[in-house]
Amino acid sequence: MGIMLRCGRGNLIVRERPMVMGIVNATPDSFYSGSRTPDLPDLIERSRRMMEEGADCLDVGGYSSRPGCADISADVEWARLDASLGAIRAWIGDDVLLSVDTFRADVARRCVEKYGVGIINDISGGMGDPEMFPTVADLKVGYVLMHMRGTPQTMTSMTEYDDVTAEVLRDLAFKLSELRQLGVADVIIDPGFGFAKTTEQNFRLLKELKEFKVLGCPILVGLSRKSMIWRSLGSTPEESLNGTTALNMAALMNGADILRVHDAREAKETISLFESMKNA
Repeated sequence: MGIMLRCGRGNLIVRERPMVMGIVNATPDSFYSGSRTPDLPDLIERSRRMMEEGADCLDVGGYSSRPGCADISADVEWARLDASLGAIRAWIGDDVLLSVDTFRADVARRCVEKYGVGIINDISGGMGDPEMFPTVADLKVGYVLMHMRGTPQTMTSMTEYDDVTAEVLRDLAFKLSELRQLGVADVIIDPGFGFAKTTEQNFRLLKELKEFKVLGCPILVGLSRKSMIWRSLGSTPEESLNGTTALNMAALMNGADILRVHDAREAKETISLFESMKNA
């Protein structure tokens, strides 16, 4: 089907193949130690390397969303993003498609207006800030609508579902309808792997990922080095690249359009092999 997204005024993204979204953490406590960039030179180097390895987009976050993470103020989050986005634009360029991982509407607006960010990646699905949906509508950028219950501090206690796929799909459909009524056309769907789901529920969502195609939006999958991998294998996030690659291939076969990853080269290679198989 391909991907067509308006990522800001006058910026149309068209892709025939699945995309790679590279994770750039401007936080000191992300769950995967290899993704932490304690200072700007590290962040610039990681961003540059991801682009060289084939990332189509960089997703920059200033608020850790790992389970049980500490809450931080909007001012602290913005300070991290301001420095990080400024460094990326200064040292890597204005042509890089940037996404910002935030649930706060004011932070999102600042990132778009100051640094030309083209996608807002909202882990709360609009629940973290009632102004997020109207803000996205006004900015006319791409929007990742993710499913989550509660907050990163409470989500592990909110995993009761009768049918996880049906309930996640219903919740996303309801919010997508709200966005459409506001005139938001460029929505990316994310089932929210690891957010208020058990390991078994995550695998069920992956197995039934094609069900989300009914929403008519590109599907983003964020499985990279998550606990569903390392808990299943009895390993660690640092040892979970092979498992990530295996599940990313499964996601592509089940309809994923965007892979959000810590390791861009491996994800790009996975997409290339998937395309070769699909076109054989």
